[in-house]
Amino acid sequence: MAGSTASPAPGRGSPGWIMSGEMAEQPAVLRRILADGAPAIRATAERIAARRPRFVLLCARGTSDNAALYAKYLIEIRLGLPCGLTSMSTTTAYGAEPHLDDVLLITVSQSGGSPDLTASTKAAREAGAITLAVTNNADSPLAEVSEFHLDLLAGPEKALPATKTYTAELLALYLFVEGLRGGDGAPAALLPDLAEQILARGTEIRELAGRYRFAERMVITSRGYGYPTAKEAALKLMETSYIPALAYSGADLLHGPLAMVDNISPVIAIVTEGRGGAALQPVLDRLRGRGADLVVVGPQAQVAAASGGFLLPTDGVPEEIQPILEILPLQKLAWEVTIARGQDPDSPRAMAKVTQTR
Repeated sequence: MAGSTASPAPGRGSPGWIMSGEMAEQPAVLRRILADGAPAIRATAERIAARRPRFVLLCARGTSDNAALYAKYLIEIRLGLPCGLTSMSTTTAYGAEPHLDDVLLITVSQSGGSPDLTASTKAAREAGAITLAVTNNADSPLAEVSEFHLDLLAGPEKALPATKTYTAELLALYLFVEGLRGGDGAPAALLPDLAEQILARGTEIRELAGRYRFAERMVITSRGYGYPTAKEAALKLMETSYIPALAYSGADLLHGPLAMVDNISPVIAIVTEGRGGAALQPVLDRLRGRGADLVVVGPQAQVAAASGGFLLPTDGVPEEIQPILEILPLQKLAWEVTIARGQDPDSPRAMAKVTQTR
């Protein structure tokens, strides 16, 4: 597996060439955040930590919502702080007036341009919250209404399916949470080189994509830190290839949805090496028992026990940053499946770069 080589990049103007190029930029984006963004992220974290927030709320949509869910795991596990995902319509549609003194609101958005995110953040700041925007646009309306801002430094993102901004969000949020707890985020230094290795293994992904070209639906599952990866992978498959892809926590999968899995149902399991992967093991056993077409993205032992998969280089990589690597082969899988189905991942139907929800 590790010897597979990257496929030639699609030529300019051909289907998927923009998304392909932005996926390939991710190692460089991760390096830029570590070299140029980390000091500012740490300084912001120190200023917010001095305010001693008692609760954290996360505000996001779409891909950024999956990054926010990752942050929720980090905050609850690494900081021990209660953390929740906001329902923006409570303020934007219903006019609720929350009491948010000493609450940290983190709003995550690639563009920083969605009206509901901006309005919700503005309302939270007026209600006493400490507001932090995490965006790829320092001049965005969201950054303007927030007290603090983290710049993702990912460069312009032109493809409609977000790739490089998602991994940038994950890394920025990890470094921020580490800054809140007084850590330096040093383990993240491993990520750019490992990301480069994963993205170079294009042949493996193309072979895997052949299994899903004619799929009518897919199930993607994980637990713990890997669960946001499952949700983001499902989103990428749905918005590019239009395959209905259902993402479940392994625990939730056992509470009913397992009944729809049979021996022709494609299932992708994201096995994060660590406690999350151990918690997923009973789910994997049940899936095998049902004869599911099970593919694993994860460590060697789990890939070997499945009917195929993608081996992740997780040796020495802490569990909490493995999601930054896990999503890479799944982004490429969505791209390859879409191309194989004769569609253009750069131009998904019914999508816009800034979603005008209110």
